[in-house]
Order: sequence, then structure tokens, then C-alpha cells
Amino acid sequence: MKIAMIGTGYVGLVSGVCFSDFGHDVVCVDKDPRKIEMLEAGKVPIYEPGLDTLMARNVEAGRLSFTRDIKTAVDGADAVFIAVGTPTRRGDGHADLTYVMAAAEEIARAADHYIVIVTKSTVPVGTNAAVRETVARANPDLAFDVASNPEFLREGAAIDDFMKPDRVVVGVESDRAAEVMQAIYRPLYLRDFPIVITDLASAEMIKYAANAFLATKITFINEIAALCEKVGADVKQVSKGMGLDGRIGKTFLHAGPGYGGSCFPKDTKALARIGQDHASPVSIVETVIKVNEDTKRRMIDKLMDLAGGSVNGKTVAVLGVTFKPNTDDMRDAPSLTIVPALVGGGATVRVVDPQGKREGEALLPGAAWHDDPYAAAEGADLLVILTEWNEFRALDLRRLAGAMAEPRLADLRNIYSSEAAHEAGFTAYDSIGRAGFPAA
Repeated sequence: MKIAMIGTGYVGLVSGVCFSDFGHDVVCVDKDPRKIEMLEAGKVPIYEPGLDTLMARNVEAGRLSFTRDIKTAVDGADAVFIAVGTPTRRGDGHADLTYVMAAAEEIARAADHYIVIVTKSTVPVGTNAAVRETVARANPDLAFDVASNPEFLREGAAIDDFMKPDRVVVGVESDRAAEVMQAIYRPLYLRDFPIVITDLASAEMIKYAANAFLATKITFINEIAALCEKVGADVKQVSKGMGLDGRIGKTFLHAGPGYGGSCFPKDTKALARIGQDHASPVSIVETVIKVNEDTKRRMIDKLMDLAGGSVNGKTVAVLGVTFKPNTDDMRDAPSLTIVPALVGGGATVRVVDPQGKREGEALLPGAAWHDDPYAAAEGADLLVILTEWNEFRALDLRRLAGAMAEPRLADLRNIYSSEAAHEAGFTAYDSIGRAGFPAA
């Protein structure tokens, strides 16, 4: 099969590379000349473990190429995937579909044969119907079908998620479109991975409902963690006890400073707006959005308390600022709320993150960047673990405490224990949903 992938952002590039590894002929399109130049030079503009190697292999095999010319990519293609951004629209919470509709119109003008136009971007219910209308209006003589194929990729594990998915969801309106999509995903079908063939609206809703449910699990355990701190329970034990129930499951029950990233924030907001627009409010999701923001602000209060009531004039070392490990993505990361609050409170903030500097330097003005956590901790008054990178999971706590002016540790990912922190020489330790100990 020949596939055109419109957009070389996170979803588009990972999907295009993986489709080419299935054996398909894939052309990835982007209007940004810098991106295309990077990709043609073998450089990956995003951080995703293993993507550079997989991309190089398929380029060398002749199955993967990059271009700015949509006409070249669409020529002879069996399917064209739209994988452009759908950011939250300023002011109303809706998903901004400007790029999706522009891509649909360009595809229509470039195509001259039957084609399946597949929306890979996360879009509200009804968007694919709007895509159909846009294409028909732009090219009335074109024979085509539209399909919805939402992505379920976790940043940091996207290749594995694509190659070994929990499920593939495909929304179609015709048998012909279903046959094309089944042919594209045939390698997964042959290995018995579930492929859900449904209608367009259901496919669109599955994506939003799934992400909103996961965001709800995260937010729920964060609220339970706050309660655990009040009643003296240990949220890690509570999570374990809950997760062993097969009806609940153990994933997404790790307490922390709140969710962020490219999906959960914008998708929960979009789903809430869809409910409001159709007079069917999704009240649980609306509450999740509010509680998640409250959770981030609660982290600031924790840090202020641990620092003795104020960070003014103090040095704070922050380990991890991306929204999760194994990504360079800073979108809606808790750090974007917490670090500015520290800087604004008069602290000298030192930041360490294995991949966050490229985006983070512009997003976190006033923070100084360091490569080594021990150097960042030298003379600091407070150490904060904000993202659970592997590099931060086995730190020498005694060395860190010994290097600090005031050895205080805020473990906002529950990597360590109060016992380990106390034995290492920290005078204060706090975490999420567990007992800590105050400064002497």
C-alpha cells in the first residue's frame, strides 16, 4: 500500500515510520522546511526512544521519504492520513480544527483517483463528517471515503504501542474504506491484535472517552493522596490494594503533581466542551480538569511549607521538568506551573532534565540549567523531584544531602521513602500521600 502522512509532528512521524516498517510505501509531508531538511538528513525533530534507528532503517530500505509537496505524496496513494495539530482553541476550550480542515482541502485539490482520507489527529465528534463535506466541496468529482483512526500512543513508548497495540480503532462509512484500512493494518491483524471497526462518530468518541477516563484515574488517586496525608494513610499501599482489583487495574494509579502532556489536558477540555455544546454536560470530566489544576497549585504549597514558609532568597534544585520521563514534551507539564511560582517567589531555581532543555529554556525563564543533579544540589536549600526519569531513581541521597545548605527533599513522584531520606541526612522530606518528616 502507498500511504501519505500529512504532518510530521509526534503522531504523524511515529505513525509514518511504523507504517513503513510494516512494509508500506510511506511519504511524510510537512510545510516546515526545517523539519523536512532535518528528516532528510536523518535527524529526528522529536525525542522518542528508538525512532531514529527505525526511521533510518526504512529510509535506507526505500520505503520512507519526506517532502513538502503534498501533490507528490498524494499521487498514487491508497490512503492519506491527516496527523496535524488540534490544539485547544484560545478562549473556549474547543479543539482547533483549522489545520485539519486546511489539510483536507489540500488533499482534495491534489488527488485525482479514489482515496481514503484518514483522520489520525484527535478530533471532536462530527469532524470527519465535516472533512467529508470540505473535500466534496473542494473537488466535487473526486471519488473518496473518509475514515477515523485515532491514535493511542504513549510518549516514550510510542513504537511499542504502535507495533503491539491494545487495540486499533477504525471508523468508516463503507466496505471499501474498511478493506483499505484492514489492508494497511494487516500485519497487526495477522498477529491477532484487536481491530475495532465501527462508525465515524463512535471512533471519534472512543478516543476522547479513553483519555478522559485515564485522566480521571490519575486525578482520583491524587485526591485520595491528599486525603491520605490528612488521615495518616499511605497512598502507595492504597494504590496497590486498589489496583489488584481486576475491575480497576493498577495502571494510572500513581499519585503525583498532576497530569500534563499533549493529550490529556486538551482532550479533557474538548470533551467537556462537546458535552456543553450538546446540552449533555460531562460533569466528572469538568471536575477532573479543575482538580488537576488544584493539584498543581497544592504542590506549590507543599514546597513553600517544606522550605519554611517561603522560598525567597533560597536556592531550589528541580529534577525533571518534562510532563513525564522519556520525552522532551513540555506541554502542560506541572513544571510550567511550579517552576514559575518558585522563581516568582524569589528563589534561585536550578533545573536538571535529560531532554527538557530544548523546549524548557524558553518556557521556564529565570531558571538555570544544569546537566548533573549533584551539581544542581550544591548549596541548595530544597531539592524537588518533579519527573521520574530513570536517572533520578537511584540517586546517592547521602551525597545529595551532604552537598546542600539545607537538606530538604520534596519527592513529588514517591520514588524514595521518608526512612531512606532520614538515614541519608535530610532534615525534611515530603512526598505525595505519605507521611514525611519536618525540619528540626
